[in-house]
Amino acid sequence: MRKVTLFFAIAIAAFMTSCYTQTYSVGSGAQSGTTVTQKNHYVIGGLVPLKVSDPQQMAGGAQNFTVKTQQSFVDGFLRVITSGIYTPTTTTVTK
Repeated sequence: MRKVTLFFAIAIAAFMTSCYTQTYSVGSGAQSGTTVTQKNHYVIGGLVPLKVSDPQQMAGGAQNFTVKTQQSFVDGFLRVITSGIYTPTTTTVTK
């Protein structure tokens, strides 16, 4: 019985962690509400970047925009099932 309880406690701790989010504004921030989303791909716990999005390019020359980089539930789930070998994040630029 004790092993089952410990298993469920570890499972809940692993899957109930909060999602990482970082938000910042460039210029006056988002004006029109148009969004562009891209995935960032990292390996070895995020230490080695494979493909990282460029918020300036995603903004398409806009002077005012908001950038939000987050580790969504799906990104975190992929990180957990690969034991941290693959660590994706998602970047959203709102113009």
